[in-house]
Amino acid sequence: MALQNLDELAFRLHADDDVVIAKADVEPGSYSRGGTAVEVPGEVPRGHKLATVTIEAGDPVRKYGQIIGFATRAIRPGEHVHTHNVQYQEFQRDHAFGVDSRPTEYVPEERRATFQGYVRPDGRVGTRNYLGVITSVNCSATAAKMIARQVEASGMLDDFPNVDGVCALTHTLGCGSGGPGNEGFEVLRRALVGYAGHPNFAGLLVIGLGCEVNQVRDLTEMLKLPEGMPVHAMTIQELGGTRKTVAEGVRRITEMLPVANRNRRRAVPASELVMAMECGGSDAYSGITANPALGAAADLLVRHGGTAVFGETTEIYGAEHLLTRRAVSREVGEKLLERIAWWESYVQRDGSSINNNPSPGNKAGGLTTILEKSLGAAAKGGTTDLCDVVRYAEPVTARGLVFMDTPGYDPVNATGLIAGGAQLMCFTTGRGSAFGCKPAPSLKLATNTPLYERMTDDMDINCGTIADGHSDVEEMGRVIFERVLAVASGEATKSEELGYGDEEFVPWHLSTVL
Repeated sequence: MALQNLDELAFRLHADDDVVIAKADVEPGSYSRGGTAVEVPGEVPRGHKLATVTIEAGDPVRKYGQIIGFATRAIRPGEHVHTHNVQYQEFQRDHAFGVDSRPTEYVPEERRATFQGYVRPDGRVGTRNYLGVITSVNCSATAAKMIARQVEASGMLDDFPNVDGVCALTHTLGCGSGGPGNEGFEVLRRALVGYAGHPNFAGLLVIGLGCEVNQVRDLTEMLKLPEGMPVHAMTIQELGGTRKTVAEGVRRITEMLPVANRNRRRAVPASELVMAMECGGSDAYSGITANPALGAAADLLVRHGGTAVFGETTEIYGAEHLLTRRAVSREVGEKLLERIAWWESYVQRDGSSINNNPSPGNKAGGLTTILEKSLGAAAKGGTTDLCDVVRYAEPVTARGLVFMDTPGYDPVNATGLIAGGAQLMCFTTGRGSAFGCKPAPSLKLATNTPLYERMTDDMDINCGTIADGHSDVEEMGRVIFERVLAVASGEATKSEELGYGDEEFVPWHLSTVL
């Protein structure tokens, strides 16, 4: 009886790889590969790696044509390659600034894609039309939520069909820490200022307690919002308590609704889009299907004159050389390495290690080391030049591909990207992340078909068709790009339909709590 061909059960990603990835659970037994019998000694789960050559103890293990770790013992062809026989180990990488930088082939302006957006008085373009309630401190969080809930429950929004809702953005910070000049305080301020000036907001209510470090008056003076955008600021202590604050807040929102409702969508070029890119709950398919497809969509957006921004510095660690090689200048490449060096120092001070990543869920999905995870995550960046590197929640001003320094924790990363000006997000997931990020819509991209079918109410696009052989990366990139334009024009995402987005505003907490 002929042995089953192992190559039919697995993906080979690069000619230089030492491993292949199982398309389905591979049972123990004898298989053929290249006319040679191969013994698989134990079950290899779907998405996990099998060795195709002998890897001696201490030798590097390659996937994507790159080093993902080093063998802790000899590994024979057919063996499961994972945390039991591979470990993370530092090695020298060639950052070669800009050697792979190439001029972008832009689509002629007359042929560029468009979407239906909200053009604000200062020319910024929104994909949604919210009224925002922003808090200066945790102490005003409950009042802010009560205001938003009362407006939503009153039914008055039914009379203003062009308003997407009232979005209360609350957090746990704003006091009990250092003030201006303190790194954590400045990070919080950048996030709040970024959201306050976000083009998806048509009007704003800023609420504080009154005695906090992050004073409402100081915060609103920093906003520099466009003329004509209604902004109200108040504190619970000045108004005489919670009930009076909520009543006044509802009154002021009611006043802003007719103004916000006057906004209408109109055709604008895709060059006005800033698309945030996130991956969470990753698995081995993330770097094979959804992330490369999202990278292809990012390439399309850049070619149409737009901007794609991604972060998670701890999750491109080990793959940063692939980005520095595409940097438009040495300065941009060195900015990325400076952020990497900051993180190395930061985690050491905390007694931690960047290689605490991947998470247990990532490992269950087949990811063995941070190097493997990072190589898959970096695929979101597509193939165009890296145009800029910005700090957490800083405004994204460059056109093209931009990297933002953020943690890998999904809501903290997303908060920074949205604060930077992204009007929508594409979020890839292999394990099944549930996420939204008001006021920006979030598109969920499943890396595999079983996940898409299991969580169909949460997933917008099934990139698993790439692994199933029904589409390729470029085709799926075009699907994502067209869906991005549709969502930017008002089509609701699954997370919006479910009501996600109010609890996912999580600024990076860097301050010492005093």
